[in-house]
Amino acid sequence: MDVHLITEAGVEGRPPEDLPALLERREGLVWADIPRVDREAAQVLAEVFGFHPLAIQDCENRNHVPKVHVYPDHVFTALHSPELGKGGHVHHLELDQFVGPGYLVTVHGPLDPEVIPELAFRETSAVLRRVKAGRFRPASSFELSHAVISAMTRHQEEFVGILALEVGLLEQRVMGEEHEDPEQFLEELFRARHGLIAVKTMAALSREIYGRMTTLTRFVPADAEPVVADVADQFDRIKGMAEGETEFLQAVIEFHQSRTNTKMTIAAERLAVIAAVTLPVTAISSVYGMNIIANDATDFWHLAGVLLVMATISGTLLRWAKHQGWW
Repeated sequence: MDVHLITEAGVEGRPPEDLPALLERREGLVWADIPRVDREAAQVLAEVFGFHPLAIQDCENRNHVPKVHVYPDHVFTALHSPELGKGGHVHHLELDQFVGPGYLVTVHGPLDPEVIPELAFRETSAVLRRVKAGRFRPASSFELSHAVISAMTRHQEEFVGILALEVGLLEQRVMGEEHEDPEQFLEELFRARHGLIAVKTMAALSREIYGRMTTLTRFVPADAEPVVADVADQFDRIKGMAEGETEFLQAVIEFHQSRTNTKMTIAAERLAVIAAVTLPVTAISSVYGMNIIANDATDFWHLAGVLLVMATISGTLLRWAKHQGWW
């Protein structure tokens, strides 16, 4: 557990044992960052901060959807940040927050073993660097929380940007008529769509969380209402960006499928024409069989006449099919 005391003079690290005194004296803004909830961390959350057991349990377990719990003296939120994994899988990196008077507690949720551990601290580390460099001096816990969530939405925007670049390249390949494995190409299209849908869902659900908080004026301080509304607007913007890219990609997928279906239809029509053209040959051959060749009584002119009839009928049918535009 990392404990930081942020004052007008700067930021300094403190041991976790100083938390009770720091919270009591309120000499500055206390920021406690917990990598994961173990027995010691759970004890601090319960005894030092006095958080509700259900909120602590939410920190220990993985939450599949964002959530918010409002208490008389603090607000608990659980949000997610996307991270692209193997095979197009999108990992949900969870970040829980307790926002109270004079303190912010950030808790990093359970992490998938396939995810690099450093990625879970991307947002909090970025904000801490700004504070240490003197570029950011939060005056309240909501302002500090706003900075952390803004770093999260920036990553979501970058995530959408990466997928948008991939969508553009896929669209060029569709329009370029490159000869490639259609099954693999469709898998790439669906993989990109899955990533966009994942980040769109994250942003939409998070937008609902902070949209609800904007109505809780009894629990949210008046000076914090603008930053809460700004967070809701940021998630709404990410949702709109992902939604637009998803619709564009869906149009690309539909175009690719329509063109593939058209090619299959044309191929089926041509096969049908071939079958119709060769039908007289098959019919005449069925009637005469091998006798016309194997029989010693069959002369050359008889065989040539039969072949000429076959060729004439097939040629006539092929010419008629071209005239109809079927070939």
